Amino acid sequence: MADNLADLEEAARAGLAALGDVSSLKAPQRTKIAQRPMPSQSAGARIRNMGEVALGYTESMARLEAQRCLQCPAKPCTTGCPVKIDIPRFVKAIAEGDDARAIAVIKEESLLPSVCGRVCPQERQCMKECTVGKIAKDPMKSVAIGRLERYVADKERESGAARPPQVAPPTGKRVAVVGSGPASLAFAADVRRAGHEVVVFEALHKCGGVLSYGIPEFRLPKAIVEKEVDGLRAMGVEIRTNFVVGRSRPLAKLLGEDGFDAAFVGSGAGLPRFMDIPGENLVGVFSANEYLTRSNLMKAFDEKRASTPYYHAKRVAVLGGGNVAMDAARTALRLGAEKVMLVYRRTEAEMPARAEEVEHAKEEGVEFHVLCNPVKIVGDENDVVTGMEVLRYELGEPDASGRRSPVPVPGSEFTLETDCVIVAIGNSSNPLVPQTTPDIEPDKKGRIVVDENHETTMRNVFAGGDIVLGAATVILAMGEGRAAARACNARLAE
Repeated sequence: MADNLADLEEAARAGLAALGDVSSLKAPQRTKIAQRPMPSQSAGARIRNMGEVALGYTESMARLEAQRCLQCPAKPCTTGCPVKIDIPRFVKAIAEGDDARAIAVIKEESLLPSVCGRVCPQERQCMKECTVGKIAKDPMKSVAIGRLERYVADKERESGAARPPQVAPPTGKRVAVVGSGPASLAFAADVRRAGHEVVVFEALHKCGGVLSYGIPEFRLPKAIVEKEVDGLRAMGVEIRTNFVVGRSRPLAKLLGEDGFDAAFVGSGAGLPRFMDIPGENLVGVFSANEYLTRSNLMKAFDEKRASTPYYHAKRVAVLGGGNVAMDAARTALRLGAEKVMLVYRRTEAEMPARAEEVEHAKEEGVEFHVLCNPVKIVGDENDVVTGMEVLRYELGEPDASGRRSPVPVPGSEFTLETDCVIVAIGNSSNPLVPQTTPDIEPDKKGRIVVDENHETTMRNVFAGGDIVLGAATVILAMGEGRAAARACNARLAE
């Protein structure tokens, strides 16, 4: 239970009572309502368990937060949403006490609201465009759209009221989906709704892609992912696990011999990148992918029941500044590390990680070593990590992304003592499908090339998500999947 739940609930009820007749509230009154904090475990408690950190709004909190929405006619928040959820309409439903209508509005465009409400970077998308945040000159003070989305999604799921979307009559068409991450799940749902038979092929033993193997339990409970996948099954989508398209069966044979009329490739960006510095082959050096997969998918943290071990370390260094780096650092604390250091070559202001994740990492005791970058990982006579040589940096001119480029400071080397290094500097696209399907063209970075309709260079094969974009967000991947589904449905209707 959240440590601060009682106080936050009391404050929310008092806030609602003070507003009186909310139907007559004017915009200036609404902008003066403070954003509702989220009930959560305290930092001291949560680093000792894998339970979810943020525990969600109560009804009173959600009602009060929803009153902050100005119901802008132009709906700028919807413009900022990659899947174009009608945000003012669902927020208004919450404000009026109609949670069933709110979740119905969300599900017009998204079938993963419990997931998106938890892990999407709303402050860079819908909240960034929110008028309330612009008035406050801070997107973090916008209407808490993700928290409200999570509230109604959780309420529906926990009440058992969720029902699968209506499916059109069978068309006789079959569609194969490669991978079961966010892009693939969104694609599969929309294609199935059109009445086509859909089979999802997943290489791992569990579905969900990055939702299952990448994002930790304390940010996204796996039971929620499983429930969302069950929703697809209830629609009639078949899911085959432990099936590696390109190895178990080539994509061309699925289309040419197995009776599939079209396919979607959503195999993600799961190929880890390394620093290419001396010492990366030492014992105790991991990609964040392996480290997190062991904990998240294989449940290595549950040592009494897990079938895979994790690396016991006291001083962990995590390289990177994105959400994956934060996830790895915070996981290391929960796996027993006494000290966790995050090493990032730019400043905190340039970190691509969500502000909330950075704040949580700091609260939990992660040390931030910014404007630093390793040049060598050092080991002992047994090739086990003992430390890392690090160079200090300063910011120079902006690079192609607009961020200022880090420039090394000569003679600034120092050593960090560490017995484990986790590399979280990004991922490349999964190369297997392009390598085993000559008709599919990849670009120089290994990403699959698609046209404006998300069709690859192989007819009737569509692609989307990280395999096209490179590593991106859950909601952007879903947007890609939905766009590809529209194109695929149009092709199959010809």
